[in-house]
Amino acid sequence: MRYITPRKAAQGLGSSHTGTSDHWFMTVSACALALLTPAFLLVIGSAIGLPHADLVAYFGRPYPAIITSLFIIVGMVHFIKGTRIMIDDYFQHTARKVAIIVSVIFSWAVIASAVFALAKMTFVTLAI
Repeated sequence: MRYITPRKAAQGLGSSHTGTSDHWFMTVSACALALLTPAFLLVIGSAIGLPHADLVAYFGRPYPAIITSLFIIVGMVHFIKGTRIMIDDYFQHTARKVAIIVSVIFSWAVIASAVFALAKMTFVTLAI
């Protein structure tokens, strides 16, 4: 008969040995998103209806650019981990590997394009 010590139960190390760290990562990133979402909505709400030149100048300022980039980066990394958990639960073998690769590539493409767009707006604003 095997006995699990309270320490082992508290650590929560299951068969993959990452369950606890995955849970904590998702909890911390969800808390970060809970704080970033209202700030992001205020930034986007202030940008709605601006002409193109004013919109580029608006996102060229540090506060809107930093809030937007943080929201996109934290949100997409949270998405990567969340989809990985779902894919592990519902897909098997080759389909699992393909789905994980597609979700990670999609997420990093969104991060790269958003950060590139914000950086481009910042450098256009600095050139003016």
